[in-house]
Amino acid sequence: MEPRLGRGKLLRSFALGAAAAGAFGRSGAAAAAARPSAAQDRAILNFALLLEYLSGAFYNEALGHGVLRGELREFAETAGAHERDHATFLKRALGSHARAQPAVQFGAATHNAQKFVSTAVALEDLSVAAYNGQAGNLTKPALAAAVKIVSVEGRHAAWIRDLAGLDPAPRAADPGAGVSTVTDALRRINIR
Repeated sequence: MEPRLGRGKLLRSFALGAAAAGAFGRSGAAAAAARPSAAQDRAILNFALLLEYLSGAFYNEALGHGVLRGELREFAETAGAHERDHATFLKRALGSHARAQPAVQFGAATHNAQKFVSTAVALEDLSVAAYNGQAGNLTKPALAAAVKIVSVEGRHAAWIRDLAGLDPAPRAADPGAGVSTVTDALRRINIR
């Protein structure tokens, strides 16, 4: 088992991975002027891998506490399996460059069905935004890999939003998010 990462260290890990990419945080002309590269792909895909690890751990922890019932449990089982598959896919794509999986805990978000739902909505919407935010910074082969994942993340987001009583597709197009937006959103989630 990997050593437990504290919340601050986990969030710094996100930021450091993003900074290594050089593309995160850039917007507009700066991002457009950057040429995608294999090194940048690795940094971005490692950031995505960290998000997949986080989501998979969240669903596993919630299922382990036994508070989810019915379609909510089905969602967590299905989305959790997908997140683990996404992580495996990204680890295979990254090879020896893949980051290790941190050990995290989610506290009340996995002990209470209502808190689980709001956290799952935030994580899934955030995953879609993170992938969309970096799509233009990837080489074509890495983009082809990411597209396979983001479409499923979009389905997860719609499903959990529907279960939460929210509009499953609130926009005609999902915006992207840079690392600072993703990291700020993660700060609002109770991760230990």
